[in-house]
Amino acid sequence: MPIPVPALKEADLPARDKPILKMMGPGIVMAGLAIGSGELIMWPWITSIVGAQLLWAAAIGIFLQLWINIEIGRWAVVTGESPLTGMIRIVKLIVYLWVGLVFVGKFLPGWARVTGVALRDLLLGPQHSSPEWLWTAIIFAMIAVILFGPKVIYTAVERCVVGLTVIVVVGLIYVVWEVGSKDLFVAMWDGLMNVFTKDRFPEFPVELPDVDGVARNPFTFSQFFGAVVFAGMGGLGNLWYAYYLREKRVGMGARMPTLMSAVHKHEIKEMDTGYVYPETEENQRRFRDWMRYVVIDQVFFFWMLGCFTMFLFIFGALAVLHPTGLVPSQGSLVWDLASILEQSMGKTGRNLFLIIGMATLFSSQLGGVDGSSRIFADLLHTNFKFGRWFKLDQWYFILVGTTMIVGTISVWYFEKQNVGGLDFLFIAALLSGFAMAVYVPILLYMNLTYLPKSARPGWVNIFFMVVASAVYIGFAGYTIIDKVARTFAG
Repeated sequence: MPIPVPALKEADLPARDKPILKMMGPGIVMAGLAIGSGELIMWPWITSIVGAQLLWAAAIGIFLQLWINIEIGRWAVVTGESPLTGMIRIVKLIVYLWVGLVFVGKFLPGWARVTGVALRDLLLGPQHSSPEWLWTAIIFAMIAVILFGPKVIYTAVERCVVGLTVIVVVGLIYVVWEVGSKDLFVAMWDGLMNVFTKDRFPEFPVELPDVDGVARNPFTFSQFFGAVVFAGMGGLGNLWYAYYLREKRVGMGARMPTLMSAVHKHEIKEMDTGYVYPETEENQRRFRDWMRYVVIDQVFFFWMLGCFTMFLFIFGALAVLHPTGLVPSQGSLVWDLASILEQSMGKTGRNLFLIIGMATLFSSQLGGVDGSSRIFADLLHTNFKFGRWFKLDQWYFILVGTTMIVGTISVWYFEKQNVGGLDFLFIAALLSGFAMAVYVPILLYMNLTYLPKSARPGWVNIFFMVVASAVYIGFAGYTIIDKVARTFAG
């Protein structure tokens, strides 16, 4: 059984002592990590099938996540904790759900697999016979160097992801400049406005063309739901924001210890329970100041930057894949886009897009290994007696290593079973959608009842959190009903 989580302690909210611009980073990291799943893989793949018809859903997906992240930031600013810790205070046994979801995610390393394939294609070409698990292991080795090279783990993650994001944005702008046209921009706008028309949905399931005489599974509603979830971070990935705010010393995060690399000598300070501030005028002023930072960080870097990169990727698929009727097979989307770009931009265009794809996917896998290991280490260390066998940084080290070993083995196994990399991502996305259907309404409840009155969300935030809860619960419920109906029909 999990051990009880200590109650929140009372302490004054630390003041912000740096300009907002100098503290930027968590929102950029979140945007950089988000572009490797929905933005690069899922939505371009969907666009190759139905064109810009579902663009409105991508826009809604990332817009709802903006409000979710702001509320995650609210909890982190006031308490210094992950919202998962607060949820476990309310429902102790829910810890098994979070542990289970993170554990399953260790067996579905979709980003590492597709990143490895992109690296192989760039260096050796898509027909090379070297196995995907080998390139997955190479990607994991590169991630290990980044995570365990410096003393402060978050600093390495932030610098790496920001650098990769710059490469992606600059490269995409150049590609769009080369292949763009006025008609494509009009089609994108029509896709955004399609939510107000009766043709907003295709008729699911959408049949896909055969490849070399081999039939493919159709595009289903559950896959569409997964893509909406991954328009942005999606799933437990949104909760990484609380950890990154803590590492940036934002709000009560300044009272919490920084996660240091276990391979370096450092002073070990155990993770403490979270805090809550007394209702003084100064604490209320400091809270408003910190929330201003969170809103700016999320609106300008996560939402605007995330929308910009996602629409650029969709634009590329609309310009290159959809007119040809080419729906890439699983795992080949990056190469197919790059190969078609070669026809108009030469080998420079092909290699440029492979570099963009690899940078995008690598940033997501880097964040996935780091973020999921942070959550897993926190859950084990905080909620179970055996979790105290190791320090938090030791758990992190163990879990990162386990992720890489198990991930490589699972790619080897699923490759033998002919399960593609895109399957990994859609399965992970579907699980993430169910996770959000659970934690989004609980997060709103926590912020409305456990935080000081001056820190609770206003009616605008409440409205969009209610909408987000309804969307994820509705999609999850419909997916279950649809699956049950198809099972009995089959």
